[in-house]
Amino acid sequence: MTLNSLTIALDVMGGDKGPHITINAAILAINKEPRLHLFLCGDKSIITKYLLEHHIREHPQLTIIPTTETVAMDEKPSSALRNKRDSSMRKALDLVEQGKAQACVSAGNTGALFAMAYCVLKTLPGVERPALISALPTHKENKNVFMLDLGANVFCEANILYQFGLMGSVIAEQVDGITKPRVALLNMGEEDIKGSDHIKLAATKLSANKYINYVGFIEGNDIFTNKTDVIVCDGFVGNVALKTCEGVAQLVYRKLDRFLSEHFFARIIGKMLAPALKKLFKSMNPDQYNGASLIGLRGIVVKSHGNASAKAFEAAIFEAIKEVEQQVPEKITIALEQGLIEETHTE
Repeated sequence: MTLNSLTIALDVMGGDKGPHITINAAILAINKEPRLHLFLCGDKSIITKYLLEHHIREHPQLTIIPTTETVAMDEKPSSALRNKRDSSMRKALDLVEQGKAQACVSAGNTGALFAMAYCVLKTLPGVERPALISALPTHKENKNVFMLDLGANVFCEANILYQFGLMGSVIAEQVDGITKPRVALLNMGEEDIKGSDHIKLAATKLSANKYINYVGFIEGNDIFTNKTDVIVCDGFVGNVALKTCEGVAQLVYRKLDRFLSEHFFARIIGKMLAPALKKLFKSMNPDQYNGASLIGLRGIVVKSHGNASAKAFEAAIFEAIKEVEQQVPEKITIALEQGLIEETHTE
């Protein structure tokens, strides 16, 4: 299979809105990328129904993979892993494991996706646990910061955080083209004496590795300030930080919208500033940052938000395409080999 042929398996039934969103996103994607072939994993009758709404009976870029089961958004990961072998999520991952698809994209149950991907695809050599990583906006125009883990691992020992630093560095370098990406640990203070023992030990390991451009600790208020290119933390901290940021963004938007609608002079100013505000909110639109990658696996898996719009799910598909083209798992393997050798030399 060559990189001239891009094959992505979609968990069509996953997410809060399921096929209504994923099918629309699939059609948007194939209309933009002629090399793309999508495996639509899910209930054949439902998929066919939505395709017919777009006047599509057959399409050379789409193949339906029939399944009989769906992983519910509130289903326990252990139950989904044991009992949902014919689910749309499992079939999409199976296609990657079998080499028929180069990546899987799902908006389904995060815990179930993590458990299934971990079981079906296995981790790369030298990786103990996969991590969820995503790009976030920063104060600098057209500049992102990559943050991991965003919820796959509730607690991480120092060695796992060290591996996250290596993998995050590869993602920043290969996906965004950053030379010697700056890597930082998210902590309760910038001073070396701050934080738990495992955070301090992770800092020691990262700073000792010449492969990694480790720049120290950062605090939560510096996530978006462009002080670093990669932010490393455990899944509990990362998920809480991410959801808090999303909540603050929604608060600011609603407060501003209410203020501009309630006051006469504010409405006039709002009309004058409308083009600038539209550009600002477009740059902060979470849709374009949709698509957290589950890295550290022997295959590419991209997790879309459960409540993603069609445009957001399309962004997740193109995130998967980018990682296929950059051969991210292979390059993470090389980086880990270099990093582990470097680590051995410093011990």
